[in-house]
Amino acid sequence: MSISPKQLAVYMTLLAVGAGAGIWSGRYWLSEKSQVSVIEVVQTSAPINQPAGGDAVARSSRLVLPNNSNFISDAVEKVGPAVVRIDSTRQSTQAPDALNNPLFKRFFGDDETPVPRRNRVERGTGSGFILTPDGRLLTNAHVVAGADTVMVTLKDRRTFTGKVIGVDSVTDVAVIKISATNLPTVKLGRSDNLEAGQWAIAIGNPMGLDNTVTAGIVSATNRSSSQVGIPDKRVRFIQTDAAINPGNSGGPLLNDRGEVIGINTAIRADAQGLGFAIPIETAQRIADQLFAKGRVEHPYLGIKMVDLTPTVKAEINQSGDAPFKVDQEQGILILQVLEGSPAAKAKLRPGDIIRRIDGVVVQNSNDVQERVEKSAIGGVLALEVRRDRQTQQIKVQPAAFPTSQAE
Repeated sequence: MSISPKQLAVYMTLLAVGAGAGIWSGRYWLSEKSQVSVIEVVQTSAPINQPAGGDAVARSSRLVLPNNSNFISDAVEKVGPAVVRIDSTRQSTQAPDALNNPLFKRFFGDDETPVPRRNRVERGTGSGFILTPDGRLLTNAHVVAGADTVMVTLKDRRTFTGKVIGVDSVTDVAVIKISATNLPTVKLGRSDNLEAGQWAIAIGNPMGLDNTVTAGIVSATNRSSSQVGIPDKRVRFIQTDAAINPGNSGGPLLNDRGEVIGINTAIRADAQGLGFAIPIETAQRIADQLFAKGRVEHPYLGIKMVDLTPTVKAEINQSGDAPFKVDQEQGILILQVLEGSPAAKAKLRPGDIIRRIDGVVVQNSNDVQERVEKSAIGGVLALEVRRDRQTQQIKVQPAAFPTSQAE
């Protein structure tokens, strides 16, 4: 296919950013192949007005663009019918606003006076997508958690009552079943080979506007839950600049072939142009367990930990609050061991510094969390820890994560 000057300008702008904006010299050109959308980029140490070649060339790269200029529309046409709107309702009980007023209590009763309460119906809207023709759906846990009723609306306006089969708050994944046959379905892709700069397409129902489509790129991969601002989750997120707004949660994130690579979620109120998605491999693994057992058991150790740095070391040693002194500036420091936890049973204690798990060096607390998540409940993890200036080997048997615990 041929590329219009306008398209070329857009592509060259993207490439200039990808190749390293702010580099003083470079040469970019379009390959003279009329039927193939290929842009070759050569960056050189020579001045821009000097021909690039020989030893002057520092590096080159080659970007193959989608051959179909309307690939976003094609992707949406494939997947759109399988994207649904999820309307949930839940009953909550609260005291009337007037009765909660401090002035009211001052004259008509103290804090111990029983306050009449009233029922209130809370409503929420999210998105989801159909996995199987017989009505298995995937969405976010926070879209349906605690819901009394769940209504699922298809693009063709058919509406079904949904049954929540299982919810996993640790990964923010939930599955729903509706009674139907011959439903349109999505095609699952892969996210483990994503690279920053690849296309990303989001479909959902933001603000109740059904089947809204936004597009952008994958901004980054492997964002930890702490980076995203939800440290209680066990997910490595995909970051995208495709617009994700309230109501998009639970909808699919697609690649340029219309394959689902993630579940849109984790909107940060303070973010500008940032969205996040749960990788489809994680979501599918959790969904399989939810459909099979209605719940997911996550392995856990029962520790509170922090990444060591020279600053953290100094703060702990100078505070005088900790019952131990830190003699290392790298590693993962155990701050607390939960009573009755696997870590407590293995005799781990505050002040221990985790260096390796099963012989593999761990760089930070996210590495520890991932190693634990991939372990087996009742299995054995061999931890190498630094304690009292000595290295010790301690074996821990992960147990099922108690839902009442925050860590």
